[in-house]
Amino acid sequence: MGLRNKLGKEFVFTTELGGINGTQINESIAKAKDYVGLDAINVHDCPNARLRMNSVMAAAILQKELGIPTIPHFTCRDRSLLGTQADLLGAHALGIRYLLPTTGDGPQHGPYKSSAVYDYNTIRLIEIINGFNQGKDANGEEFKGRTEFLVAATATPGNTNIDGEIAKMNKKIVAGADLFQTQPVYDVKQAKAFLVRARTLGKPILLGLMPLKSLKMAEFVNKNVAGVTVSDEVIAELEQGKTGFEVACEFIKEIYTEVDGLHIFGMGDVATTNKLVEFTRNLL
Repeated sequence: MGLRNKLGKEFVFTTELGGINGTQINESIAKAKDYVGLDAINVHDCPNARLRMNSVMAAAILQKELGIPTIPHFTCRDRSLLGTQADLLGAHALGIRYLLPTTGDGPQHGPYKSSAVYDYNTIRLIEIINGFNQGKDANGEEFKGRTEFLVAATATPGNTNIDGEIAKMNKKIVAGADLFQTQPVYDVKQAKAFLVRARTLGKPILLGLMPLKSLKMAEFVNKNVAGVTVSDEVIAELEQGKTGFEVACEFIKEIYTEVDGLHIFGMGDVATTNKLVEFTRNLL
C-alpha cells in the first residue's frame, strides 16, 4: 500500500534528507538506501538560503533510485508566480506527487546577495497547487490535463498560541492541505494538548520527532529553534545520563496511539532513525 492510501489508515514514517550539497547526489542515494521502513523522504529546498541541488529534481532522482515517494520542499522565496507554475508542471512530469510548500528562509540567512521573490505566501501556494489538481492555473484558467499532488503542510505543536496555530492549520486545509508534518516536540503534555485540538481538523498528522544527540544540542534547540522547546524534565534526564534515543522512545510510548505517524528529524543519522522506526513498529 502506497503512502497516499496509507495516510490516515496505517501508521506512517517519514524523515528528512538535507539539501544536497554540490553535484554528488550518488552519496545521498547511497546513504538513503540504508533507511529501513520509511514511507517517504522529504528533500529540503536550499535551507538557510544556502546553495543546494534543486529539491524537485533531486527528489525525482531519489524517488527513482530508492523506490519510495519523496516530498520535496517547495519555497515561496525563489520563484515568481510564472516560474512556480512552470516548476509545478515539471515536477508532475518527473513523477513527483507530494509537495511541502513553505515560505523559505530569507536570503539574509545565507551567503548570497540574493533577492527573495515572495510573489505569494504559503497559503496562496497551497491554493495554486490545489488549482493545478483541478486543471486550472493561478488565474483560474484551464490548462491541458491536471496534476495529482498531495500537499503536506507544516504545524508547530510548541506554539504558545495554540488557538492561533490551529487557526493557521485550518487555513491551510481550506487552501488544500492534505496532511501535516509537524515541527519537533518534546513535552508529552504539550504534544497531547496540541493533538486534542489538531485531530478535530480531520487531516493526518505526522508528529515531529528530533532525537537529541547531547545536552548541548538540547540547550541549542532552546535558544535557537523558534517554536520548539526541550522541557526542563528532558534536560534533567539528559543530565542524569539518559540518551536522546531513550528519551525519544519514552516519548513515542506516550503518543503513538494518538497520531497517524512520525516525521523523524534524523539529521543524517540513519542508524538512529531506523532504530526509532523499528521501536515504534514493535509497539504497533
